[in-house]
Amino acid sequence: MEHYTKTIKEARFGTERALYAAKDLRLDRCRFEGAEDGESALKESHGILAENCYFDLRYPLWHTHGARLTGCEMTQNCRAALWYDTDVTIGRSVMNGIKAVRECRGVRISETQIDSPEFGWKSRALDLKDVSLTSEYAFLECRDLNADRLRFTGKYSFQYTRGVRISHSELHTKDAFWHAKDVCVTDSEVDGEYLGWYSEGLTFVRCHIKGTQPLCYCKRLRLIDCTMENCDLAFEYSDVRAEIRGTIDSVKNVRRGVVRADRIGEVIVTPDSVFPPRAKIVVGS
Repeated sequence: MEHYTKTIKEARFGTERALYAAKDLRLDRCRFEGAEDGESALKESHGILAENCYFDLRYPLWHTHGARLTGCEMTQNCRAALWYDTDVTIGRSVMNGIKAVRECRGVRISETQIDSPEFGWKSRALDLKDVSLTSEYAFLECRDLNADRLRFTGKYSFQYTRGVRISHSELHTKDAFWHAKDVCVTDSEVDGEYLGWYSEGLTFVRCHIKGTQPLCYCKRLRLIDCTMENCDLAFEYSDVRAEIRGTIDSVKNVRRGVVRADRIGEVIVTPDSVFPPRAKIVVGS
């Protein structure tokens, strides 16, 4: 059972390090704001419960260990809210402000709306469930990420990630999963240009994939029972095993493996291909 030695209700904190190194503290409807423009309100804290709190100042939770936030709001002014943290749970909240989570371990977020450029960089053991995320550059070098029912909109996402599992999600993004390793996406829609280049061990299961020039220069690429839309020049120089229902607009210079599809608009093999295209292309049943 959680034990908090002190409770603070409906207080305002605006000064520098207002609750520095606090321990076993419950915050109820508190506001971190004010003309003092103080930062790092809860830095180096342990065992924090924040309920229905409002954060409008920079760097509130750095080096925090063991925190629960529920029904909270972080504004655009709440820059770099969580850095170097471990064991943090966030639910039913709103997170805005650039660099909201970075270099953290064991952060669990659910039923939360996030708008944060450069979200989740260099973090480990992130768990997202029922989250709506807008981020221009999300999850760079993140490891051991699990996401279920994630609704993502952005640009350069999941680059250099390792050990990612995504299910029942919508990803609207370009240049996703570049240089990613050991990633599995199931029962999801992935919509964006230049998907998954230079990845290794990238797997899609029952996914719908949209966008030009997907999945080039890949190693150990696997597509199982997937569909593709507006996908042209696919799989260039990739080592791939793909089972596609419906049509692929075109495939180009597929290096190794097998590509099976009901229809392929064009199979392109060029004389200037850097690698000899040796993949087996199978059209129809």
